[in-house]
Amino acid sequence: MADKDVTYIIPFNAGGESDVTARLQEPGFKELTGHGFVIQYKPGAGGAMAWSQLNSLPGDGYTIMGFNLPHLFLQPMTGKVGYKTEDITIVSVFQLTPHALVVHADSPIKTLEDFIEEAKKAPGAITVAGTGTHSANQVAQVTFDKAVGIKTTYVPFTGTAATTAALLGKQVKAQWSFTTVGVEQKDKVRMLAVAMEERHPLFPDVPTFKELGYPDVEFYIWAGVFVPRGLPEPVLTKLRDGIREAMKAPEVQKTFIAAGSPPAYQDAPEFAKFVEADSARLVAAVKKIGKVE
Repeated sequence: MADKDVTYIIPFNAGGESDVTARLQEPGFKELTGHGFVIQYKPGAGGAMAWSQLNSLPGDGYTIMGFNLPHLFLQPMTGKVGYKTEDITIVSVFQLTPHALVVHADSPIKTLEDFIEEAKKAPGAITVAGTGTHSANQVAQVTFDKAVGIKTTYVPFTGTAATTAALLGKQVKAQWSFTTVGVEQKDKVRMLAVAMEERHPLFPDVPTFKELGYPDVEFYIWAGVFVPRGLPEPVLTKLRDGIREAMKAPEVQKTFIAAGSPPAYQDAPEFAKFVEADSARLVAAVKKIGKVE
């Protein structure tokens, strides 16, 4: 790799989790590799716009893309997005963040039971913000709606920051987001339930969907970095080493934990088995609920 910075494409708007993560990683990555990051935002079409740009550039390691699993793998399953998962090489996965159903702190909806009751009274009246059509949180929304027998209206945005702004501005009644929003907007939002196996340690008073009777509503975002397939192995190794070392930095670890999104680093070969299992679970969920519209 020559002496120039790496372009780090974010397939969402500025200010979201992918953006923050990239900026946290840059110092450690630069210390090991000598290359900094040039952040470039390319939102739109559920990540397809960013992927199209990345795929049109030389596979030399100087352009990488932040991604969210299972978002990346849901796109080809549920829509026409112009890429196939076999075109993608995962560099590494470094962060695990659970989904959560959130309302404004001023909302009269105090519990998940309240949410369900209101949705049943007026089908479609509850608007729910999410990060795009065919995204993981839309699958979470549809899975929950079908499990309960309600209908809410999904409102797609181009990133987490935009969905949170819509909720705080009371443009929507609820948000399918992540547990990190409970930290970032502590006094401004109320989490009704978390889509986890067990309660979140930072939010012990917030129940899981599973304990409330909805075991299928368990969704996480695994964040990582990928490149087009075919990158030379020495370059791929250098990228992996750089991201791994960046994630080891104490300040990075501390920031991730405090944000409610603990680091969970794995190199791609280690992660392959999880991807296979989680993708199979998502395929089953999509088949069960039908096409996500």
